[in-house]
Amino acid sequence: MEIVSENYSFGGCQTVYTHRSETCGCDMTFGAYLPPQARHGPVPVLWYLSGLTCTHENAMTKGGFQQHAARHGLAVIFPDTSPRGTTVSDDEAYDLGQGAGFYVNATRDPWKSHFRMYDYVVTELRNLVTEHLSVQDKHGITGHSMGGHGAITIALRNEALFESLSAFAPIAQPTQSDWGRKQLSAYLGDDETAWAGHDSTLLLEEYGWKGDILVDQGASDQFLDLLKPEALADMMARRRQPGQVRMQRGYDHSYFFVNTFASDHVAWHAERLL
Repeated sequence: MEIVSENYSFGGCQTVYTHRSETCGCDMTFGAYLPPQARHGPVPVLWYLSGLTCTHENAMTKGGFQQHAARHGLAVIFPDTSPRGTTVSDDEAYDLGQGAGFYVNATRDPWKSHFRMYDYVVTELRNLVTEHLSVQDKHGITGHSMGGHGAITIALRNEALFESLSAFAPIAQPTQSDWGRKQLSAYLGDDETAWAGHDSTLLLEEYGWKGDILVDQGASDQFLDLLKPEALADMMARRRQPGQVRMQRGYDHSYFFVNTFASDHVAWHAERLL
């Protein structure tokens, strides 16, 4: 790993790293915040997965997570949302290609050689972080929008790897949404049975979750029809899954929404990880 930048923040250090990814076949960048407690020994990890068009930097600079992570003693990892570079396939649309990896392993050309964000987050970057940073092998995961979809689907499919789970305005049922059907068909093909493993609502029905789940959703979110929070809330009720889906009056889909409730989510994870 090579250090791109380091900044002192709330007594800890916000660092940006770049490294060669064998999984994605390109250089990848991620942010890592280590709280002051990490100077005295390894700390638990909260993973934050970002949404469409974002890089590692958006939540790192706009989410306000460092202050809360420092208070509770959690590290926060901010992966990028896709592979990048001149040799990596892209699309003119904002919701496909670079910046829109959707946290799946693509099986179709031209995406399959690089777009393997599922394996990157679950295996390669996780191993890199636990090997080289002052962190415990004790992980929670959250994310926003496409990243909320990624957080829930990854956690439900890898229950043994994560101790806590939350999401901000996740794409809750991508198999039934234009934010999902387009990307899943492009990356995985037209066989919709292959999509089910990347649908939060369907995965919750199949697997459930070992703990409780916290989901915050802005009630004035301009993308509500694409996110479909009611599908996930209904499945939680039908499956009697412990947790909360909180509709927050007046809030939209922006980082102002994420920043407002970041404190709640960090505290939620800290209570379950510490």
